[in-house]
Amino acid sequence: MAAPMERMILQSDWQYSLREEKGRAWITYKGTNCPSVHGHLDTQGISREGLPELTGTDGFTVHNISKYTLTAQYSGELGSLTRKFVAPQISFSAIHKQNKSAVCGYVTAGGLGVSCDSGNQLLVWQTSDGEVRRRLEGHKGDVYTCQFFPSGVVILTGGADMQLKIWSAETAKCAATLVGHTAGILETAVIDRGRNIVSCGRDGTAKLWDVGQSSVLTTFKDCGGIVNSCSVEVMDNSIDLGAPDNPPSEREVSTEGKMLLLGCENATLQGYGLRSRQKIFELDCHSAVNVVTFLSDVQAVCGTQDGHVTVVDIRNVRVPLKEWQESRSAILSLLPHKQGFFASTGDGSCFYVDERQETRAELTGADCDPVYKTVCDGSHVYTSCRDGTIRRYSLLHV
Repeated sequence: MAAPMERMILQSDWQYSLREEKGRAWITYKGTNCPSVHGHLDTQGISREGLPELTGTDGFTVHNISKYTLTAQYSGELGSLTRKFVAPQISFSAIHKQNKSAVCGYVTAGGLGVSCDSGNQLLVWQTSDGEVRRRLEGHKGDVYTCQFFPSGVVILTGGADMQLKIWSAETAKCAATLVGHTAGILETAVIDRGRNIVSCGRDGTAKLWDVGQSSVLTTFKDCGGIVNSCSVEVMDNSIDLGAPDNPPSEREVSTEGKMLLLGCENATLQGYGLRSRQKIFELDCHSAVNVVTFLSDVQAVCGTQDGHVTVVDIRNVRVPLKEWQESRSAILSLLPHKQGFFASTGDGSCFYVDERQETRAELTGADCDPVYKTVCDGSHVYTSCRDGTIRRYSLLHV
């Protein structure tokens, strides 16, 4: 079993508490197979720039602080670790009602976001100020997944009612409903411009759809149980995706050279040739695979219910590039960024892992509430949390 990773935890509202007179924030170091070290950061004064001057206790020191970032170091008998903490630029707490979890979301570079809460409110809002622009009404039950098509004006959703719906973000009208799953739909993937899409769910299948005719082109059935997550990517030419037994339908567009990646409840990561329908690999994982995504045309990453993160090279999945267990709880979302990724967990953590598979920064703000989704518009990262708040962070600070 992969060893737990060492980590540092900082009080979630540090950017406010440390700017108070005689401010204080708690900080903790958790090493590998050793007791945790608990300390404090104390404000000794405020600089001309309005930044707190800090001292630490119990081996903690502060190397740098700005309006939204703090870099702290622990150095002691149990280990040494430096970590950067990033506070949200803005927290949107009024998009969803109080006491309603923000369970999924998506944003575009054009300034729109879409998200759903535990009260089944599916909302389109402005990323600049959080103003709600549209309410999408039509699903019967929980909505588990929502995303924009590449155009930025069409939205795809799916949920417990076993339906996929396609909406206009401009009019809030449902343009099409796709029916074919026999249990709740948990995630979707849009292929290129969106003439075809993929969905997966609790019925143990993944389906490739023709959006124009609202029909199923093929069903991936032998997945071994609930399919929690799916992702599609163009693969490197060195990866053999197999050949289809029959010529594809003319309604199937841009599936050639692509792999379908599935994360399954039966603790497996599975890869299929999207056009060939052939299973390319199946990798046993430590527990239910909650989320999967591609990092490049040869690399992918998955996160499990027991907190394991596995980075693999598709050319040799049997030997992971790196695998570790986070002490933070279940991995709930993964977001590729540059050659690394953001990961969010069930204990309120959201952190960035760089191309060397080293944790570089922690996004703060959520106080032990699960962070269900992490998305990006090219300049900012947004998180959806059980406390109902959507938080926005600048990528410049990470």
